[in-house]
Amino acid sequence: MYVVIAGCGRVGSGIAKVLVAEGHDVTVIDEDADSFELLGDDFPGQFVTGAALDWDVLKEAGIEGADAFVAVTDGDNTNIVCAQIAQRKFGVTCAVARVYDPARAELFASTGVRTVCPTRDARSLLLDAVHSCQLPQREV
Repeated sequence: MYVVIAGCGRVGSGIAKVLVAEGHDVTVIDEDADSFELLGDDFPGQFVTGAALDWDVLKEAGIEGADAFVAVTDGDNTNIVCAQIAQRKFGVTCAVARVYDPARAELFASTGVRTVCPTRDARSLLLDAVHSCQLPQREV
């Protein structure tokens, strides 16, 4: 599988390293060339410096042949638009966007863009953890 990842922060670089270790081909896009240091010196994938919203940058990253696209930049709007471009313009079947705003994550998921919402997911996990503490009921 060939995967293009937009964003090379902790999440993007971590996903890239796991996918490469699993035997997949990966290209990572980021505007800050220094962020590629998170991949390590032995990262066998490719990296492209530029804005993931720029179609020429996406083409340089090989979006036209990608099987999957993951958008994990620090901006919800960028992630949503990039995933839509990958899916609708370049025909990438699996396009996933990290979206911090739960309402927007739900809205764009309803349009066919796969979204992951860490805010919603963390809230659920934290509430589950609190509920598992079996706290005594307080009288009101």
